[in-house]
Amino acid sequence: QLQLVESGGGLVQPGGSLRLSCAASGFTLGYYGIGWFRQAPGKEREGISCISNSGGSTDYADSVKGRFAISRDNAKNTVYLQMNSLKPEDTAVYYCAAVLIVGSSPGLERPYDYWGQGTQVTVSS
Repeated sequence: QLQLVESGGGLVQPGGSLRLSCAASGFTLGYYGIGWFRQAPGKEREGISCISNSGGSTDYADSVKGRFAISRDNAKNTVYLQMNSLKPEDTAVYYCAAVLIVGSSPGLERPYDYWGQGTQVTVSS
């Protein structure tokens, strides 16, 4: 069964950090570009970062550029999102998604093939 599972969410104070993980099972993540998305209550889903299958190309939304960093370890079939300098407006459910694409960044606008169930991130004092 093809599955993506996010973890690492939680409650953090403004200015704090969290690292989210996206672990794949049932398929080899190394052939897939990965995107991270988030959705806050009452808002549309927002694409925030993506990484190519090799890890050589990354993209970020302006809202997180300079604060978040995406990386991957294909040997562990896992992608990470390091989130620093968190703000209350970063509060959302965070999802990872995979798309079969080799050699280039997947971008944040294309349809993705597989989605995780999401992990809640709450930034509050």
